[in-house]
Amino acid sequence: MTTKISGLLVINKPKDFTSRDVVNKVSKILQTKKVGHTGTLDPIATGVLVLTINAATKLTEIITSENKEYIASVILGVKTDTLDITGQILEKRNIIIKEQDIIDVLNSFKGSYEQTVPLYSAIRINGQKLYEYARNKEEVILPKRLVNIYDIKLLEITKNGFKFKCCVSKGTYIRSLINDIASKLNTIGVMSDLIRTKQGIFEL
Repeated sequence: MTTKISGLLVINKPKDFTSRDVVNKVSKILQTKKVGHTGTLDPIATGVLVLTINAATKLTEIITSENKEYIASVILGVKTDTLDITGQILEKRNIIIKEQDIIDVLNSFKGSYEQTVPLYSAIRINGQKLYEYARNKEEVILPKRLVNIYDIKLLEITKNGFKFKCCVSKGTYIRSLINDIASKLNTIGVMSDLIRTKQGIFEL
């Protein structure tokens, strides 16, 4: 008789895997269906993905509610339907933005603000996921929710954008944050890379 393992497993998620892909792989390796994750990472993103296994699935909600830290890369002058570089390009613009302007705008996001949930997300409206509305070309009013940006700072300026680090509350979409930052800079922008460096006490 085999004893099933229970506990937390911290994965450094690679690119091109969904969070569900990781859950399925671990579930197969450990031969148990009771595996949960504590916060979705898009396929484009890498980094900390905390899994709960068997008896520890009771902790899923607690860990999901913890603050998260990210390093995000931004390309300015481009807009896509998914708010990241994997999406269909909707618009392009020439950009001239000063470093100090970026610093000032990033600082202006510290605190609480009402964020619009991105269309390509798994949030359900009337029983249907938002990305299903997008794929079916159906109109839907995107929900808004209050999020907290506890800390945010510029790390570097790149050829066509910048990289920043932030600590945020549960439910914050970094793609949406980048879209809002670009808008405040009077331009457009998309997420080109994302690393979750920390979730609660768990780090890379």
